[in-house]
Amino acid sequence: MLGLLLCAVCGAAGELHSLRYFVTAMTDPGPGLPWFFEVGYVDGEIFVHYDSTTRRFVPRTEWMKAAGAVDPEYWDRNTRIAQSYEQVAYDGRDFIAFDKDTMMFTAAVPEADPTKRTWEEGGDAVRNKLYLEEACPQWLRRYVKHGKAELGRTEQPEVRVWGKEADGILTLSCRAHGFYLWPIAVSWVKDGAVLGQDTHSGGIVPNSDGTYHTWVTIDALPGDGDKYQCRVEHASLPQPGLYSWERPQSNVVPIVMGVITVVSIAIMSGTGFTIYSRHAGKKEKGYNMAPSQDGASSS
Repeated sequence: MLGLLLCAVCGAAGELHSLRYFVTAMTDPGPGLPWFFEVGYVDGEIFVHYDSTTRRFVPRTEWMKAAGAVDPEYWDRNTRIAQSYEQVAYDGRDFIAFDKDTMMFTAAVPEADPTKRTWEEGGDAVRNKLYLEEACPQWLRRYVKHGKAELGRTEQPEVRVWGKEADGILTLSCRAHGFYLWPIAVSWVKDGAVLGQDTHSGGIVPNSDGTYHTWVTIDALPGDGDKYQCRVEHASLPQPGLYSWERPQSNVVPIVMGVITVVSIAIMSGTGFTIYSRHAGKKEKGYNMAPSQDGASSS
């Protein structure tokens, strides 16, 4: 079971901030793993966490631990909320969704019909709408205010493009590493047109240092590799960056030149040895050397 709650606000400079809560429950999580946990993200950074093992809502950033970031009852209140979670997805499939504009719950599968009726009869639609339109944006602005020193930083992505050919197909990969903030758009472009349907993405994955990485691949004809570019859009970049794949240089020419050089040295060495042998032979038979230019002679 997986649930997602999301709201967003625009900051003073027009930047977009987001608040997400992921709620996950499993019937058989495996030895030593919690069967239920909830994780909160501000702008893609984990800032709070709860699981069924510790049974406490806890901070995950220094700015959430600081005095004045939240009221004294915040952690107890959110612990109680986490312990009364709601079911919104099942076995990785869409289960039920809420539209705050129509105030309607939509059951994606027949199994969600009982939950839909229970929530509609219990007034959950009104509570969800009030939270999404009022409480959630207010809390997000508070989180951004207290965490602005860390949340406001940006790290440019390091982008690398490479290709691998196999069975007549060239697979081009574009990897963006070490970027922050979380939102990023990585896509493949061919002849100026953005390609989306034929690409495969690895998602956005956190690094141990708090930054993120992602990658996108596409299959192409071996002769068309030069027609593709990787396009990267991120808050740290003044404009979208375009990155091309550079074909590896062939080693045939350097090898041939090396062979020619070795052969030339060998020929020169052999010629020198032959000339020396001739002079040595003449000297041993008593022949006179040619007279020098000053008229002197040597024997």
